Amino acid sequence: MSSASDPISNLEDSDKKYLWHPFTQMKEWAEEQPVVIAEGEGCFLTDINGKRYLDGVSSLWVNIHGHCKKEINDAIKAQLDKIAHSTLLGLSNVPAIQLAERLVKLLHQLGANNPQAVLLSRVFYSDNGSTTVEVGLKMAFQYWRQKGTSGKNSFLSLNNAYHGDTIGAVSVGGVDIFHSTFGPLLFKSFKAPSPYCYRCELARDYPECGLACLRAMEDILKKHSGDIAALIIEPLVQAAGGMIVSPPGYLSGVRELCSKYDVLMIADEVATGFGRTGRMFACEHESVVPDIICISKGLTGGYLPLAATIATEEVYAAFLGDFKDLKTFFHGHSYTGNPLGCAASLACLDIFEKEKVIEGLMPKTELLGERLHVISGMAHVGNVRYRGLMAGIELVRDKATKEPYAWEDKTGWQVALKMRDKGVLIRPLGNVIVLMPPLSISLKDLGWMLDITRESIEEVLHE
Repeated sequence: MSSASDPISNLEDSDKKYLWHPFTQMKEWAEEQPVVIAEGEGCFLTDINGKRYLDGVSSLWVNIHGHCKKEINDAIKAQLDKIAHSTLLGLSNVPAIQLAERLVKLLHQLGANNPQAVLLSRVFYSDNGSTTVEVGLKMAFQYWRQKGTSGKNSFLSLNNAYHGDTIGAVSVGGVDIFHSTFGPLLFKSFKAPSPYCYRCELARDYPECGLACLRAMEDILKKHSGDIAALIIEPLVQAAGGMIVSPPGYLSGVRELCSKYDVLMIADEVATGFGRTGRMFACEHESVVPDIICISKGLTGGYLPLAATIATEEVYAAFLGDFKDLKTFFHGHSYTGNPLGCAASLACLDIFEKEKVIEGLMPKTELLGERLHVISGMAHVGNVRYRGLMAGIELVRDKATKEPYAWEDKTGWQVALKMRDKGVLIRPLGNVIVLMPPLSISLKDLGWMLDITRESIEEVLHE
């Protein structure tokens, strides 16, 4: 047991005295003993007391290749010996140029099966998921103004959507518990039904429904396409909305509707990009090429804040003109194109190629599916859903009626804390247990994590 004067107690006390944690009720935090991470290696984290934990959510979905990955460490150290940062406003830098070229060539595979697809070709850097979405929204809005099309001042998004926490990103969000407080600050947006088959908003059953949620989206576009600059969507998986996996054909159907009604499509691949769904980008699963794609999180392998918004040449061309025309995209960040972040990202992409990361995911996704199938049979598991190594386990009070546990019961958190006691760190979304380990996780550790998940649900819910 640590004494009040030792460094560990001092750190824990200072945390409670000075820090304000995100998405955390600090009153409850002050009553608990915090887990303070000191080190990380591979898929494991070690706290200041020496206890090791499996990083079951990739340090909030960012870590790809594990902690302290030598190749990324070395790339950052090498770049640090050259320069840590210089602005991209009126200047450029070597890693930013190299990464932009690499990303564009990588994204060309989205249109590999569609010779008529317009390719993504222009990279605009920012620093996190919220800012890459803000960039995409502003690009889409300004694009139409400079094309001479008036009235396209709004956006279409989905219920249960989460695109970040800045005002524009929240305006197109749809998770009430996160966003409703800020209602008076938000701009107008249209909302289409979420493809949440387990709790269908339209009270239909898949596949007999024939993707009724797409028809509902089309009804909105028929009436309001003249008002809508862009549709923004998390392709395949609505992550923070509860790991909601869309049914086959839904994503490609969205692309078709955007083209039909002359609305730009923004793909928010902040959470789904870089192998999370079993492909490098989720859009690949249905050969969809958006007009704008937003990427972050895994871009640097989970090392440094970096994001990119990548647009087609057609979108980019609308911003070209003489200085006096004021067609410039008036947006930027102090750390845009940060050389350290770009160097980390280049190393991250090298590892994908060298270690054949995507090709090695199949046995892991098969094991995940097998174990989730077992978990789905538990009495208080209403639904399991996954794509690649992104998984959600929805806990319910009554399996027959789908009655959820009350939010204030903190059922998901009770399971998460039990898992923490057993050595696995996760962060639930309400009653949904979220599993998203680093792609580098071994089959042995993945199986162990899933065993701990099942055991913890059993012990908390008295299965």
